Amino acid sequence: MGTAVPPAEGRTQVSSDPLYVRDPEAWNAHLAEGNAKQARKRVGADVILRDSQGKILLVDPKYKPDWDLPGGMAETNEPPHEAVRRELKEELGLDLHVGDLLCIDWVSPHGPWDDSLMFIFDGGTLTPEQVTSIQLLDGELAEFRLCTQEQVPRLLRPSLWRRTQAAIEALHAGRPRYLQDGNQTG
Repeated sequence: MGTAVPPAEGRTQVSSDPLYVRDPEAWNAHLAEGNAKQARKRVGADVILRDSQGKILLVDPKYKPDWDLPGGMAETNEPPHEAVRRELKEELGLDLHVGDLLCIDWVSPHGPWDDSLMFIFDGGTLTPEQVTSIQLLDGELAEFRLCTQEQVPRLLRPSLWRRTQAAIEALHAGRPRYLQDGNQTG
């Protein structure tokens, strides 16, 4: 055994005890130092929203050339499902329950961007009243459109179409998908 140190909360400590026992504050500082050195991932969260005829809601962002699914990037320490709920409210005026996870796509670094994790959730079926209540609120979107499954691949960039296609398959299969750069693994 090691050398005895002053007891903490009725326990006799020895120097061979792990740091988290000997000095909880030093242990937390050690964890914080490690956390600061670990990689940070950008996280995005989108949603598949359908109307009663099965058309999929797409949005046309003003800041990029292609159409997109509703959603966006998570803020610091924001869970992905909450990020997509916030984005729906801010951009389209929709306050919806976000359902099950459909897919996660690890996107490799490209252009100026580091790698990211992109989530797609099931947003369910919009009622006709919800569809007519959609508004473009924050100036980021030029328009929205309900699209047939034949129209969707013509409007989305190929990698997002692959991710969306996997999410639609997951919706029907009842099991989420894991992708890398829009491609299914294994």
